[in-house]
Amino acid sequence: MKKHSREWTVTAALALLMLLLVWLAPHFFQTQPLLSRVTSQMPALIAAIGIALVIISRQIDISIGSQFGMCAVIAGLVAAAKLPLAVAIAAALGAGLLMGALNGLLVAYLGLPSIVVTLATMVTWQETLRLWQQGRLLNLPPGVQWFGMSQAQGQGLVIGVTLLILLLLAWGMKHLAAGRHLYAVGSDAEAARLAGINPGHTTFGVFVVMGLLAAVAAVMNLVQSPQVQPSCGDGLELKAIAAAVVGGIAIRGGRGTLWGVLPGLLLLASVNPALTHLHQPPYWEKAIQGLVILLAVVADRFQNIKNQPR
Repeated sequence: MKKHSREWTVTAALALLMLLLVWLAPHFFQTQPLLSRVTSQMPALIAAIGIALVIISRQIDISIGSQFGMCAVIAGLVAAAKLPLAVAIAAALGAGLLMGALNGLLVAYLGLPSIVVTLATMVTWQETLRLWQQGRLLNLPPGVQWFGMSQAQGQGLVIGVTLLILLLLAWGMKHLAAGRHLYAVGSDAEAARLAGINPGHTTFGVFVVMGLLAAVAAVMNLVQSPQVQPSCGDGLELKAIAAAVVGGIAIRGGRGTLWGVLPGLLLLASVNPALTHLHQPPYWEKAIQGLVILLAVVADRFQNIKNQPR
């Protein structure tokens, strides 16, 4: 319990907010609007899972939003060309794989700082999208939305696939050698190397996984709308990083579990609709979210101090 105190704290805060809404705004829990709100957050959850893996390895990726947008546009263009949806999904996954591999190559094998590399690729992909699409909305054929199923079935599939990804990766981080390697490299790369782990391979791998997850998130977002907007990934990197940090991922790497990302994201994402249902001004959203993030960072700092040898 103590080992996962942050995750339990965030979950308790989310539960407290839900209880407050049950009391003050029960209409918040109307089935279809609530399901739609949860479904709309699933792409961000997938992105936050990916960014959590990167942070655990003591790296950062701020290009995830532009990767997301690029994958969405590529998948949309393929789908608009009347090709099967499976081909569009494969094209998005391939693009995500290549963009993640590029980041991994520059960081892991050329030794460049991840913040600089991903800032450069973020701008590159953003400008590419801007010049390529020039802000034009891309209309999708009818069979793309909700994977060609009904809205209820499609929402269930989006939520189910997302939770399955979370379950499998959380299990893998605990039980597979690759997960243990990620924690080891994030805690101390040199010690990991002396223990027989290749930090370069581990770092490269986590950026590739990040790219793939960005593509999956883009597909899960794509099927929720009849159109693709080239700027659909703008701001996603901040949302994903915030959810990971609030969910208990140590900003210095090497600590945290993926389970905390889910309540972390839901807590941050619930602020705006909660304010709306409580008839409060929406401009409080950013202030409240910022306070939650600040408290998470302060808690992480105190945890580091507590864990230091005396």
